[in-house]
Amino acid sequence: MAVLILVLLLAASVAAASDDAYIGVNIGTDLSDMPHPTQVVALLKAQQIRHVRLYNADRAMLLALANTGIQVMVSVPNDQLLGIGQSNSTAANWVSHNVVAHYPATNITAISVGSEVLTSIPNAATVLINALKFIHSALVASNLDGQIKVSTPLSSSVILDSFPPSQAFFNRSWNPVMVPMLNFLQSTGSFFMLNIYPYYDYMESNGVIPLDYALFKPLPPNKEAVDANTLLHYSNVFDAMVDAAYFAMAFLNFTNIPVMVTESGWPSKGDSTEPDASLENANAYNSNLIRHVLNKTGTPKHPGIAVSTYIYELYNEDTKPGPISEKNWGLFDANGSPIYILHLTGSGMVLANDTTNQTFCTARDGADPKMLQAALDWACGPGKVDCTTLSQGQACYEPDNVFAHASYAFDTYYHQMGKDSESCDFNGVAAITTTDPSHGSCIFPGSVGKNGSLVNITAPSMNSTSSNSSGRNICSGGLTSVFMIIVVLIWSALFL
Repeated sequence: MAVLILVLLLAASVAAASDDAYIGVNIGTDLSDMPHPTQVVALLKAQQIRHVRLYNADRAMLLALANTGIQVMVSVPNDQLLGIGQSNSTAANWVSHNVVAHYPATNITAISVGSEVLTSIPNAATVLINALKFIHSALVASNLDGQIKVSTPLSSSVILDSFPPSQAFFNRSWNPVMVPMLNFLQSTGSFFMLNIYPYYDYMESNGVIPLDYALFKPLPPNKEAVDANTLLHYSNVFDAMVDAAYFAMAFLNFTNIPVMVTESGWPSKGDSTEPDASLENANAYNSNLIRHVLNKTGTPKHPGIAVSTYIYELYNEDTKPGPISEKNWGLFDANGSPIYILHLTGSGMVLANDTTNQTFCTARDGADPKMLQAALDWACGPGKVDCTTLSQGQACYEPDNVFAHASYAFDTYYHQMGKDSESCDFNGVAAITTTDPSHGSCIFPGSVGKNGSLVNITAPSMNSTSSNSSGRNICSGGLTSVFMIIVVLIWSALFL
């Protein structure tokens, strides 16, 4: 048993130390009533957002983010690029004031140098490489180059012939910049940062790209796009663009630089010429994007290797110039109210943006059925969940499968524990969602029933046995967590 515990703890350590792909959020400031930095951070915490990208290095925002653990990407704005790219000392001064002065209290992990420089301000392209190198040199001088990566976000339009992905290549006119930039990224272990907007690809395709293909919606195999050279099947625009970037880098003999998507999203409102900028489509795209990244699906070229992605963006920006859609990419309004409630069953804690705090704990999509069965048995046994409603003839018996039954048991336990986030883990097979899983006469705890009343259950006292048998994350410390690991493993062994 001692060996068993050691193996489990080592596995937990490896899981905690792994660099899994994540979902982050961009924070724009083109609002007529921009919330105070402390309000912004409060929203981030409430939504379990652990990764943000700032378009600058605002001091007040960096101070508000201090000691939160939130990982922060700061940016060199385009209007400062020329000065930094022409002067090593200017770059060192920028790093000193905007990074060193805040680190490590503020968990700065990356610096984006400019934004879409090659396509938005091509005249500054000649100084881009120097700006990257000068910023990195300043980090080296401060011994921070191992903790903070440096790169520059590019528009996906720098990739030509993006479909089929295997034929993609960068606009050759940019090779004098692109080749040294990729050399820099490779030598420093940084990311190729790319902004991907399937909305615009769809709008500009004149009907060639189906809406469902742009929105990550499931497609039958005969509707998927096939790369004739590789025979890889593509079910969405996002994956095709990511793989196009990988193939374009490979065309220049760079094969080991990971892609990071620094902007992606879908507008929730548009004018009469933009009928597909809608709440429904924005919800579908962002919900499916989050699920796609966090489920570690990867791309057809790199299956299982998910791409960290920053959603564009946190707030609707009412002062942004341009068409109505430009003002409506946000997940929240200036008051912190969600523009729409994301459909995130199985995607964990991130962005559970339900201001009514109506959350549920359900089985994670793709979870191993044997692990689900073991966790279900634990919940209905040591977890002290009343599972009689799952019996044949009872309200929640149908559908009679382990996923549905486990979801009901997990949610009941989650509410018994006062919706403590750590109680919705069950050895990694459960996740918190804002989507009500109730169906027919099977009403889940916490659901607003047909009569509009809140269905809930009484949490046991903290002295009860069940409160000491919490299904918490295995990385949590203490004897309770170790006990939970052992119990779950013993139950799992019965089904493996």
